[in-house]
Amino acid sequence: MLEKLLLIIVLIIIVILVIKFLSEYGSTIAKVILHLVFGWILLGVVNLLPGIHIPINLLNIIISGFGGVLGTLLLVIVYVIL
Repeated sequence: MLEKLLLIIVLIIIVILVIKFLSEYGSTIAKVILHLVFGWILLGVVNLLPGIHIPINLLNIIISGFGGVLGTLLLVIVYVIL
C-alpha cells in the first residue's frame, strides 16, 4: 500500500513538472516544430517544380528541417548553381 502511494506521489510530481515546463517553453517548442514542418513541406513542393531536383537524403532533410524555409531556399540555390 505504501509503495503504491509513493508511486502515485512521484507520478504527480513528474506531471506537475512537465506541465510547468510546457507552460514556460511551449510556445518556443511549437515555433521550432512549425519551422521544421514548413521546411520539409517546402522541400517536397520544390521537388515538384520542373528543372529543380533536390535529392531527398538525410543531409537535405536535416538542412531543410533545421533551416526551415531559409534552409530549403539555400538548398535550391546550391543545386541550381551546381
